[in-house]
Amino acid sequence: MSDELLRRLVTDPAVIADPYPLLRELRETAPVYRVDGADVWVLTRFEDCREVLRHPLLGKPEPGDDLPSALGGAEPVGRGERSMLFLNPPDHTRLRSLVSHAFTPRRIEGLRASVEAMTGEVLDSLARSGGGDLIETLAYPLPAAVIGELVGVPWADRARLRPLVADIALRLEQNRDVDDEQRIKRSHRELRAYLDDLIDRRRAEPGGDLLSGLIAVADGEDRLSRSELALTVMLLYAAGFETTTNLIGNIVHTLLRHPDQLARLRADRSLVPTAVEEVLRFEPPVQLDSRYAFADVEIAGHVVSKGHSLLVLLGAANRDPAVTDDPDRFDVGRAEVPLLSFASGIHYCLGASLARLEGQVALAGLLDRFATWTALEETPPWKPRFTMRGLERLPVALS
Repeated sequence: MSDELLRRLVTDPAVIADPYPLLRELRETAPVYRVDGADVWVLTRFEDCREVLRHPLLGKPEPGDDLPSALGGAEPVGRGERSMLFLNPPDHTRLRSLVSHAFTPRRIEGLRASVEAMTGEVLDSLARSGGGDLIETLAYPLPAAVIGELVGVPWADRARLRPLVADIALRLEQNRDVDDEQRIKRSHRELRAYLDDLIDRRRAEPGGDLLSGLIAVADGEDRLSRSELALTVMLLYAAGFETTTNLIGNIVHTLLRHPDQLARLRADRSLVPTAVEEVLRFEPPVQLDSRYAFADVEIAGHVVSKGHSLLVLLGAANRDPAVTDDPDRFDVGRAEVPLLSFASGIHYCLGASLARLEGQVALAGLLDRFATWTALEETPPWKPRFTMRGLERLPVALS
C-alpha cells in the first residue's frame, strides 16, 4: 500500500496538485519504510529526515555506484563531472569553502537595494496591466534578474538560459523519462558551453560579479579549476531562480487561498519575514532530497544497508505534528518553527538567505503597491513534477 502511495505521489496529477493528505498518510502509517523490490527507503518524520540529512555515513553516490530508483530499476551514477550538490567530503568541503569566500552574506545583503529596484520595475508593469500571470510577470523575471546580476550573466542572454536551466532541473525528478534524459544532456552541454565562454570573458575583463569573484578566490595555492567554476556557476544559477520562482509563486498562491492571513499581513507588515518562513514550511518549493548509504546504518530502529538509497520527503517532515502544532494550518505569525526546506547538514542550501531576501522583497512590494489581489483561476495548474514544486501559471488581477 505504501508503494502505491509513493507512486501516486510522483505520477498522479491530483496528488501532485495537493500532495499533503497523502504525505500525512505516509507519515502516520509508514514513517520509515523500504520500497518493495528496491533498495530504497522513504522517510517522512522531521527528526528522522534531519538525521538522514546530517548523518556522516550518508551522502551522495560516487561514480560507479548504482543508484536505486524508487520507481523500479537502477541508474548508474555518471562518471563525468559533478557539481558541489553531488559531492562528498573532502571534495565537497574544499569546494564549498572556496565558494563561500565569494558567496558571502555581505554580498547577498548588498543586493537588497538592487532587488528592491528590480521588484519596483516589475510591479510598475503589473500596475499598468492590472495584473496578469504572476509566474511569467514576477515569479520568473525577478529571480532570473537577481541571479543574473549576482553571477554576471548579461541581460541579453538570460532568456536563452531559462529553458536550459528548467531542463537540467529535471535531473532531480523521480518521474523523469527517456525524453527527459535527452533534454537534460542536451541542455547541460549547451549551458556548459555558454558558461565556458563567459568564464573566458570574465578572466579577460573581471567585474564586481560573483563569477569574477569565484575566478579570483583562493585559499593559499588552492583555486577553483575551470570545470569547478563552470559547474558551480551552473548550480548557483539554476538553484538561484528555479526554486525561487516556485517560492514566490507559492507565496502568492497560498495567501490567495488564505485571505484571513493576507489580511493579517496587510494590518501588520512586520509579519512579512515570518510569512515567508511559513510558506517555506507549508508549501516548500523543494519537496524531496536524497542520500546514499556508504555503510550499514541504523535510522529510527531500521538497519539501512550499504548501497541503499534514502528519500527524504521534506514537505511531510515540515508538517510533522511532533515539531509543529496544528501543522496543516497556515499561520503567517508562526515564529521559530523548524523546517527542512533548505535541507540540513553539509548540503544546506548556500542560497537560502538570497531566496528569503527575494521572497520578502517581492511580498512586501505586492502588499505596498496593490490593495486588492484577485485570483482569476480557481485551481491554477501545478507543474507535473514532485521534487521541484511550483505552479505552471498564476493569473491574478491587481488593483
